[in-house]
Amino acid sequence: MLHNAVEAKNIGKKISQAKMAEDLGVPMRTYQDWRLGNSKPQAAAAVCKLLCELDDDEILFVVNKMRKLLGK
Repeated sequence: MLHNAVEAKNIGKKISQAKMAEDLGVPMRTYQDWRLGNSKPQAAAAVCKLLCELDDDEILFVVNKMRKLLGK
């Protein structure tokens, strides 16, 4: 789902699984397993659960704060 959202943000420009894995700092096989549902990224699952506890405005606040911290 997120892979497709990132591609859509880039005006439909396809992003390879290898590139996405590299950007995330994980082996491509790990990323493929996530996409296929063979395994779940535990840290990401925990973050998603926490975000689900927030209102939309609070989520945007957190994401914007992270962007600043990451210099994006």
